[in-house]
Amino acid sequence: MTSDSASAPFGLDALPRAEFAFPGPLRDRLVAAILDGSKTSTTGLVVEYEQDGEPLPEVGQRSVVVDSDDRPVAVVEVTEVRVVPLARVDLAHAVDEGEGYTGVAAWRAGHERFWHSAEMRAALGDTGFAVDDETQAVLERFRLVADLRHADR
Repeated sequence: MTSDSASAPFGLDALPRAEFAFPGPLRDRLVAAILDGSKTSTTGLVVEYEQDGEPLPEVGQRSVVVDSDDRPVAVVEVTEVRVVPLARVDLAHAVDEGEGYTGVAAWRAGHERFWHSAEMRAALGDTGFAVDDETQAVLERFRLVADLRHADR
């Protein structure tokens, strides 16, 4: 991990944004976990990417993590991407999300609360949206490339 993003051949403005959860306490916890190194994986749903018209992440892709105040706080780089049904999410991925999960069942319950929330259903435009074992999940691993909290900008 480096704290200097100047070695990157591009400016921060050229990088896509990485927004973890919605602004608020959950995003604040996730960003803190990224910055302290305990969060090295994340999970999205294929349907989210389709809804937003965005391609799935690719290995080597870098993005700027923003906090709840929309400030850039870190640069992360994707190191692995897998698309699997929710029923096939493994323990290592769940633990590496840095949210304190010690089992896949607890991880799944926590994520279902988020995916079934009014905010997520509104974002997807589907008030009855629900996941099941076959819902396609995007399992992403990443590494912290730069901590921008104290960088000169």
